[in-house]
Amino acid sequence: MADYDKEEIWREFQEKQNMSNAELEEWLETETSKNAGKEMENGETIGHRAGRSILKIKQKKKSELTESNWDRINETVGVYHQKINPSQKPNDNIENSNWYYSLKNWGHDALK
Repeated sequence: MADYDKEEIWREFQEKQNMSNAELEEWLETETSKNAGKEMENGETIGHRAGRSILKIKQKKKSELTESNWDRINETVGVYHQKINPSQKPNDNIENSNWYYSLKNWGHDALK
């Protein structure tokens, strides 16, 4: 059993997920999205892979979520806690920052 409160992480996930499925899907198709973040061995970035799995989660009903989906949701909420922290936010040129691109890969548009 996972060591987190599913209802709490679901609430936080829903609060921070401010991109529609269409917006996230469109964003994930861009070269900027594909190149934002740390690259894995297969050439895809960690955030881009996460975005693809988040999109699949967002297309499911809550009752259809698997333990793997819940683990991804928990990880995503953790990323939000880390990245949305004011100390992580760039002081200027947010729209063209890796910080912004990374958050969008995880389904959060910081400029909304």
